[in-house]
Amino acid sequence: MATATVKASSAGGDGRRKANPNMGENNAVKAYLVAYNVSQMLGWLVLMIKIIHHMAAEQDVETLYAQVEPILKIFQTAAVMEMVHSAIGLVKSNPVLTGFQVFSRVFLLWGVVWSVPEVQTTGYILCFLVAWTITEIIRYSFYFFSLLGQVPYFLKWCRYTFFIILYPIGVTGEVMTIYLALPHVLESDMYSVSLPNTANISFSYYYYLCFIIFSYLPVFPQLYGHMLAQRKKIISSPQRPKKE
Repeated sequence: MATATVKASSAGGDGRRKANPNMGENNAVKAYLVAYNVSQMLGWLVLMIKIIHHMAAEQDVETLYAQVEPILKIFQTAAVMEMVHSAIGLVKSNPVLTGFQVFSRVFLLWGVVWSVPEVQTTGYILCFLVAWTITEIIRYSFYFFSLLGQVPYFLKWCRYTFFIILYPIGVTGEVMTIYLALPHVLESDMYSVSLPNTANISFSYYYYLCFIIFSYLPVFPQLYGHMLAQRKKIISSPQRPKKE
């Protein structure tokens, strides 16, 4: 599915993954997870710098994607490793949920933006790039400090606050990018299977993308409400120190 349907990380507050306490006792595993999260954090930080530099220097959103495409492909696709981490128990998370969450963005990147070059020059690319980039810098920083055993309050506040703006921006960019890809997908009939064929099956990529767009409608309010509740629980209601 697309990003909003299963991945709240565009919002920055999904709370998807926690380190497995049993695995965390293994120094080799911990070192690997630290290296992975630091690499991802730095990769997305470089991506943000490239976005800011390009927009400040060129002020041209139409050429933005071409400038960031290589690094975006690397670090967004590298998130597939989170599925592996969950599946083999390196982190304490639901493998199925993690799989859906990771697939959503990877699908949007490769199944829509890369597959339909015509959408790469739209302004909506900037919307989800900004949302993704800020979110991932915060998210991987959060995981990194979690592995060290202490998350700074400011970072926790960012993780459970920035989604209020980033999630709607990201979802808007994602939905509109898919929507603008529809005419090109229909014209080219890409990734579709027509009858008759030996397998006796048919598949319309165009209608699949339509389904994804409509799937945002019921899920977005549900996820957004859930994250607001999480924020209230974690940020707005801090535990007061007990009186002696």
